[in-house]
Amino acid sequence: MKPGNIENIIRSLIEKDGPITFEKFMALVLYCPGLGYYMTDDIRIGSDGDYYTSPHLHPIFGWMIAVQLDEMKRILTGIDEFTILEIGAGRGYFAENIIDYLEHKLQWTGNWKYVIVEKNPSAIQHQSKLLNRYQGRVSWKTAIDEVDRFCGCVIANELIDAFPVHRITMMGRFREIYVDVSANGLVELAGDFSDPALCSYLAQYKMPEIKGYSSEVNLRIRDHLKSLDNVLSEGFELTIDYGYPAWEYYSAQRKYGTLFCYYRHTRNTNPYAHLGNQDITAHVNFTALKDWGQAAGLQTIGYCPQGTFLASLGIDKVIAAELESNPSFQTELLRIKGLLFDIGQTHKVMIQYKGQKDIKSLNGFELSNRKNRL
Repeated sequence: MKPGNIENIIRSLIEKDGPITFEKFMALVLYCPGLGYYMTDDIRIGSDGDYYTSPHLHPIFGWMIAVQLDEMKRILTGIDEFTILEIGAGRGYFAENIIDYLEHKLQWTGNWKYVIVEKNPSAIQHQSKLLNRYQGRVSWKTAIDEVDRFCGCVIANELIDAFPVHRITMMGRFREIYVDVSANGLVELAGDFSDPALCSYLAQYKMPEIKGYSSEVNLRIRDHLKSLDNVLSEGFELTIDYGYPAWEYYSAQRKYGTLFCYYRHTRNTNPYAHLGNQDITAHVNFTALKDWGQAAGLQTIGYCPQGTFLASLGIDKVIAAELESNPSFQTELLRIKGLLFDIGQTHKVMIQYKGQKDIKSLNGFELSNRKNRL
């Protein structure tokens, strides 16, 4: 990809139709076919990329998610087939680790399948090579609406933080940030709200009326949950991401919002640099995820930090078993520590349920459940 190609597309669009919302800008730099950050064949995750995710720290992350899936499968008794739907599978390591543990440790057989929703053709090629030995078990779709209705669990691991967001700023009144062009490149300007839903959102999740305060609004979470409602007959939505409840997200102390960019393992706050070659993310408002999920028929079962979730599932017992069978496993403990204490604290886990069963909690929330603080 030639540097500047994506900028030329953005400039042409603005020159033709006028300034675009930041959400539109973010959608283009991340998802423009062939040019957006998530739509090329470049390596984005891991030591050669721009950032790490939990599956890249250690396979045990996928193993523990498999343990939680096992409980879910037992709860959904009487269904013909249990489906795991992962949206945005990266390099495929997470899926590989989950399937390995389900088959070899938890002895899953029979009617179950793993479906990956992936937009990027290059990513599908990487994933299919890695998961080739699971032919007949794993399949791919390019959009959620292509998935047949199913019972099971939807996995969204570090997915929602990459949804394009509206940016809001306080300038006498709340206004939306747009992107325009100038002789010196792309510039920001403030304008009226582009979507009436922003007014409703601000009325419900109040931002501090402090001059210069700015933050993000992720309306695409609502659409995401609606699309899941169309394909999930009964089952669970498992969300793992960094974020806060609304009262913490829109605190007076967080006056510049949560938008960050990642380029070659460095973090910055300039979304107009390295266009198409850096990640742009915003934290998740887990209160909105709960509220919009409830409107879509999803009951929130639990919410807690990732580290606590893994501890509740018995990660200590899995580590002990590995050490007993393989003493050299000791050398891997430092990476596992990151899953519990670094990413383990910044990332949160929420599980929602659609169906008629009376589910009070799940094993992953045995040690802590903060849903009452949402």
